[in-house]
Amino acid sequence: MLYHLLYPLADEINILNLFRYITFRTGGAILTAMVLSFVIGEPLINWLRAKQGRGQPIRDDGPESHLVKRGTPTMGGFLILLGIGSGTLLWADLSNRYVWVVLLVTFGFGLIGFYDDYLKVTKQNPKGVPGKLKLVLQVVIAGIAAVWINQIAAAPLNTSLAVPFLKDVLLNLGWFMMPFAAFVMIGASNAVNLTDGLDGLAIVPVMIAAASFGLICYLVGNTVFANYLQIHNVAGAGELAVFCGALVGAGIGFLWFNAPPAMVFMGDTGSLSLGGALGTVSVIVKHELVLAIIGGLFVLETVSVMVQVASFKLTGKRVFRMAPLHHHYEKKGWKEPTIVIRFWIVAVILALAGLSTLKLR
Repeated sequence: MLYHLLYPLADEINILNLFRYITFRTGGAILTAMVLSFVIGEPLINWLRAKQGRGQPIRDDGPESHLVKRGTPTMGGFLILLGIGSGTLLWADLSNRYVWVVLLVTFGFGLIGFYDDYLKVTKQNPKGVPGKLKLVLQVVIAGIAAVWINQIAAAPLNTSLAVPFLKDVLLNLGWFMMPFAAFVMIGASNAVNLTDGLDGLAIVPVMIAAASFGLICYLVGNTVFANYLQIHNVAGAGELAVFCGALVGAGIGFLWFNAPPAMVFMGDTGSLSLGGALGTVSVIVKHELVLAIIGGLFVLETVSVMVQVASFKLTGKRVFRMAPLHHHYEKKGWKEPTIVIRFWIVAVILALAGLSTLKLR
């Protein structure tokens, strides 16, 4: 909005020329989302606590240490979504269709998460929306986004998969690229959702991934940098750096209230939307496989659940004391802050490994 209002005046007021720069507007999006989160965070949490009463239900079969968290309100993802929405709408070039695709998935998945959280709170049942229904709703939204991206992107990128570490390599998937893109969005969404089990555990790796992809968006969308790094240039993708900046700013604001002991949980309202956002951005910038590296922590958490379920069904034995992986370490006696901080360290290492693919080709 500010870009459209103020940049046209740059010829008359020189300082407004700053609005042409994605880096400047990304910084503005970070600050806007962060400050808004700080300002409205406490009133929103108090409102959620008053409305929800007993807060998010805690699983009886979970770690015993979680029982002290009873009464903590959920749906804190509202705070994150408000920050993302305000930062993006104020600072991004709203004529860029990629921006609207990412917002569609982010807020669409957020609505699914809200419905899930609403059922959990009102019925005091940790199951929420039936898994099949949740998946169907995600498929619909991700499918629309995948088709939209296919129409916006230029050939051959719209039907191709880029391979990390290899320059000028594109695997043409044809029409299969659209279901693959939807799979990436849904998979990332549910992976973040599985990771969101401890205070501050999910939001920091999400911010790390968002910051990493903000840089990737900027480089991929810039013809000079893309050619220098020998990565595939995606015209218009640079604008998504503003969205990623808003996500980072909103995440910082949310972390202030989610730091142990959490005043609020993000709930599925936050986790489903944030994962979907990362997945969508990775599809647009043709770094879907790099997301598996940068977001490797989310992959590990998801794989731990898959391995646990498969092992128990096939052999009747469990590989982990409890899945997802962070619960395994809780059962081993690790303190919650220890698990959270060590997982953050792993997220940083994986992000650096993922970013190295930009140059190692």
